[in-house]
Parts: sequence; C-alpha cells; structure tokens
Amino acid sequence: MSSIPGVRAALSSAVAPSGLAADRSTGLPADLAGKWRALGQRLADIARRYPDAALASSLAAEDMLLTHAILDGGIGLGIFTLDTGRLHAETLALLDTIAARYGRRPEVFHPQADAVRAHVDAHGAYAFYESVELRKACCEIRKVEPLRRALAGRKAWITGQRRAQSATRADLPEEEQDVVFGLYKFNPLADWTETEVWTAIRALGIPYNPLHDQGYPSIGCEPCTRAIRPGEDVRAGRWWWESSDSKECGLHAGNRFSIKSQAP
Repeated sequence: MSSIPGVRAALSSAVAPSGLAADRSTGLPADLAGKWRALGQRLADIARRYPDAALASSLAAEDMLLTHAILDGGIGLGIFTLDTGRLHAETLALLDTIAARYGRRPEVFHPQADAVRAHVDAHGAYAFYESVELRKACCEIRKVEPLRRALAGRKAWITGQRRAQSATRADLPEEEQDVVFGLYKFNPLADWTETEVWTAIRALGIPYNPLHDQGYPSIGCEPCTRAIRPGEDVRAGRWWWESSDSKECGLHAGNRFSIKSQAP
C-alpha cells in the first residue's frame, strides 16, 4: 500500500467505494465512471479537431491514465515522452510496460548531446542546485528544447496537468492557447482530483511507476526529485530547494489564456 496519504486514501476507495454503486462496465464508482466516459469523449473530440495532436507524457500517474484512455480506447492521438538522460530507472521501465500492455511504444525525444555536454562542462553536473537560473537552464536543454522538436508541425498538444497539483496550476484551464510554443494545449484532467486519478488507475488496472508507492507523488529527473513527507504538497519533492512559486521546468510556462470561445 502506498506511503503517500492522498494515494493511500485513493487506493482504499478504489477497493471499496464509499456507498456508491459501481459501474459494471468499468468497476468505477458511478460518478467517476461518468467522468471517465467524458474523458474518452473529450480525447476523441480533440483527435477529431486536431488529428496531429499528441499527449506529452512524463509517464506520471496522470499521463498513464491518459495513455490508457487513448490506447485502450483506440483514439487516434500521438504519445511522446522526453528522456532527459537523468530519469529514474523505474520511469524508463514504463516504456517497455506500455509496449507490452498496449502494443505501442511512446515516441522518445532526447536532449542534444552537444548542448548537454557544453552546459555540464561550463557549470558542472549538479549546477541546478546552485540557483534557479542554472536549474532552468538545465531544464531548457534537457526538456524544453526536446519538447520544441516533439511539437514541431503540430497544432495542439495534451498534458496530464491538474489544478490541485500546485500553486502554479491552480487556475489551469481545460483548454488554452500556449503562447510559448504557438499552438493549442489541452489539460483534460484539470478538474480531476488525486483520489479520482488513483481510483481509476486501480479499478482499470492501469500500470504506473512503482516510485508512486514509495512516497513520490510527482516524479521528474532523479537528482531533482525526492519523496515527500506526510502533509507536504504533492509537488514538494520537485526542486525542493526552491520556493513553491518557481517550481515549473518551462514546459508549461505558457499556461495563461483560455480559448474556449476561439478554438474550432
């Protein structure tokens, strides 16, 4: 059983939904079953409107939920991930798990080796601990630049972000204009809770990173992620040496403008 308080509660509710009748087609509590079906419809609608849209998966719990919805549901959306070169072995192992389970492997994008080498030569392998600026420079090389290549030629992308994850995501819209990358961005789990995510994962048998069971609700690069302590925010283990208002890597710097009335 997970050591994360929120996840532990979610896993318990997945086994015994508190007084709610389960949906027989999914094994989910009835209200969550409706939300799950709506998610599938939402993803199918995104695929219809933007056939080149893709899920940017960090292989986190939320992204595994979306991966299952896309691949198990036969929805025509791309899926890619960024291998920064410093991910946990448990995270990378999920690529094989996905391929074995669904018969399809996410496309993997890597940082430019020359850029990584130049940054490490100039600042050291652990310069991200020294300042926010150097940490963001590392994220730019290992995450943001590969993301630009992954998004090249696309008109839309999808993330597993949720409003409850952090202060920087509290006002997250379900659909927005990404002014940094110049395309539409969908956050279909924006209004999902941690408990709902984990209830769905357990009920549907969705694979997930075993680090989640070891106190890691949010998982990034290995040197920049630690297990959280009881009562801490779910993203407290990410860049824990920084203040909470700076804890984004640059992938989601453009989350600002809702476009519900503008998108086709």
